[in-house]
Amino acid sequence: MAETNKAKQHITLHVYDTNLSVYCEPEKEVLYRNAAKKITETVNQYAQIFKGRKSDKDILYMSLIDIALRYEMELDRNETQPYDQLLSQLTTEIEEELKNK
Repeated sequence: MAETNKAKQHITLHVYDTNLSVYCEPEKEVLYRNAAKKITETVNQYAQIFKGRKSDKDILYMSLIDIALRYEMELDRNETQPYDQLLSQLTTEIEEELKNK
């Protein structure tokens, strides 16, 4: 574990109203900071709408669902399996035609 942390750096992220200590690879620091910023922005949006009407915990869960939904939609949008299957089928058909000639 200590050897793994040698390649990592310690950073502090401000997420909404909390500072979090994180170890990350230097090349991923920007991604971590952008993620923390996105979480903060999302929680702030929900807090602005629901503060006083919903608990802080509910606001955090709503924000988590919002971010997870965006993540799932992006995964779905980038799904390549149907294309991989189609390309495989086309490749097989082309190879068969080339053999026949």
